[in-house]
Amino acid sequence: MIKLKINGRERSFDGDPEMPLLWYLRDEIDLTGTKFGCGAGLCGACTVHKNGEAVRSCQTSMKDAAGKSITTIEGLSPNGQHPLQKAWMEANVPQCGYCQTGQIMQAAALLKKNHKPSDKEIDDAMSGNICRCGTYQRIRSAIHAAGKEMA
Repeated sequence: MIKLKINGRERSFDGDPEMPLLWYLRDEIDLTGTKFGCGAGLCGACTVHKNGEAVRSCQTSMKDAAGKSITTIEGLSPNGQHPLQKAWMEANVPQCGYCQTGQIMQAAALLKKNHKPSDKEIDDAMSGNICRCGTYQRIRSAIHAAGKEMA
């Protein structure tokens, strides 16, 4: 039996310990904000936090999540008012929107450590998150705005 905490709630899993966390989140407990992108950990659409660190849930097995605290986009802010979520809306970041939950979760991990990242620090932290629509300038702008609010 695998026990873990998701968005502050204790959970148990009695299945294949090699199953990716992504499928548990989406298929078993219906948290569909975390998206499947590439399945190889290269695009960032499936980014969640494991004990506060950004990880790719498609590459994190359930056994690797055992005993950990997982935060998904649904748990970032119950009412969608996290500074990043507000900044994303104000900067009109999303176009298609598919990658945006992963982008926000990656950015949240960055801002948790550094409220005033430079453009280079943002680019470095976000480099593993692909936006096919190319909204990188708006993403950077929203991260700066959210960082100012969080400081």
